[in-house]
Amino acid sequence: MSVNTTSELLNIGHDDAIAIKAPGRSPLSYAAIRSLSKRTQQSLSQAGITKKDRVAIVLPNGPEMATAFVTISGASTTAPLNPAYRQEEFEFYLDDLKAKALVVEAGSASPAVAAAQKLGIPLINLVIDSSHAAGDFDLTFETTAPIASASHDAVDENDIALILHTSGTTSRPKIVPLSHINVTSSAENIMNTLSLVPGDRCLNIMPLFHIHGLIATVLSSLRAGASIYCTPGFNALKYFSWMDDSKPTWYSAVPTMHQAILTRAARSKDIIDAVPLRFIRSSSSSLPPQVMAELENTFAAPVIEAYGMTEAAHQMASNPLPPAVRKAGTVGIAAGPEVGIMSLEGEILKNGEVGEIVIRGQNVTKGYENNPKANEENFTNGWFRTGDQGVLDAEGYVSITGRLKEIINRGGEKISPREVDEVLMDHPAIQQCVTFAMPHPKLGEEVAAAVVLKEGMTADEKDIRTFTALHLADFKVPRKVLILDEIPKGATGKLQRIGLAEKLGLAG
Repeated sequence: MSVNTTSELLNIGHDDAIAIKAPGRSPLSYAAIRSLSKRTQQSLSQAGITKKDRVAIVLPNGPEMATAFVTISGASTTAPLNPAYRQEEFEFYLDDLKAKALVVEAGSASPAVAAAQKLGIPLINLVIDSSHAAGDFDLTFETTAPIASASHDAVDENDIALILHTSGTTSRPKIVPLSHINVTSSAENIMNTLSLVPGDRCLNIMPLFHIHGLIATVLSSLRAGASIYCTPGFNALKYFSWMDDSKPTWYSAVPTMHQAILTRAARSKDIIDAVPLRFIRSSSSSLPPQVMAELENTFAAPVIEAYGMTEAAHQMASNPLPPAVRKAGTVGIAAGPEVGIMSLEGEILKNGEVGEIVIRGQNVTKGYENNPKANEENFTNGWFRTGDQGVLDAEGYVSITGRLKEIINRGGEKISPREVDEVLMDHPAIQQCVTFAMPHPKLGEEVAAAVVLKEGMTADEKDIRTFTALHLADFKVPRKVLILDEIPKGATGKLQRIGLAEKLGLAG
């Protein structure tokens, strides 16, 4: 069945099949979510919202965030924003997006409300009745002046479904427009990679303002006519009770979440045994092979490491399900778009040669909005340059050797932080680590690492440096090792190397 828009995704599941579940709520059927979609599109049209208008969404993680994205994107361009932003950040993003309206939960105290009011952006209140099914809502409109009703033109595959900003770690955030065909193609790619069927259920712990949660868990499940159990957000203390309640067949997470889940797994063996997972998915940053092995031993399920980014509407490559070969330390084979390795000069390299990972395909954005400089730098001969350095092996499996901007340049010696991470993770006392560059007056950059120790284990900086020196050339050994209770993370739970030296007081 051809599916080219988010609205069409909702037509897959049987009327009485469950689409959305959530803790303490009755489930929402596919018939009900289709009805909700029509009601939402009609409400937006009556309020003057057209398919070309941008509607920002600031909602807590949960079933209504999932259904709001899917249903609102059927009538407009959605722009989910991180609920944790401050007012100034909301003002920047709402202005940058040229948002026509802002959706918030009725009675919301979010600073997004004040930001919208300051910018003169109308509010749309999402009203939830907790006695109704998970994900069900009504919309009410707050405006100082009436908005003219708009004629409702059905969206098509080339209309923009979703707008997200890149993280902007090293520069002003870039606007990434993703069309309906981009996001539905990616959802279909993920469904095919994971062999999702209507009987599958995903336990979603990812934030739903982020591409990983939106596409990899929500849209891929809807594309398969399967169901999603939407939690209020990641909480390692509640993960196993949610697992017991939802009876999932899989979940997807970033490595830091997997590690937090593993710290509580020994106390929940009865639930793990009673709710066998078909597979576990990991994406959005590199999964240490040691963590992959521990996950597989703990859950008796294969771990599928995938490779995704916003500009590709998430998935680019993935390890396949058994009995096909999974290679620890790789992000698998092309899983949707074409994947190649490009030289600095723009030539596609042979397997085995190191260069920049590039992609092209139906799920890839056609370009950043209003940013010709970024488009010129990031698109070459129809290929999108990911900014990741990597290599394809003889069988087409992709290994990422580092972010080009994260490669540490120590007096001309180039060091991949991932290589150092993998050695550190072999230290018996280390639970989590991240290697990063810190400034050096003569060499330009020096190697540093932040680590979190396993509960009940001890190690000091000298011990850790001695251990790494046994496995790495001297110039790759971290000159500074910080032992922390917790490593600072980004909004989606990813460890971020760029800017970490400054955050930890090592930049000056």
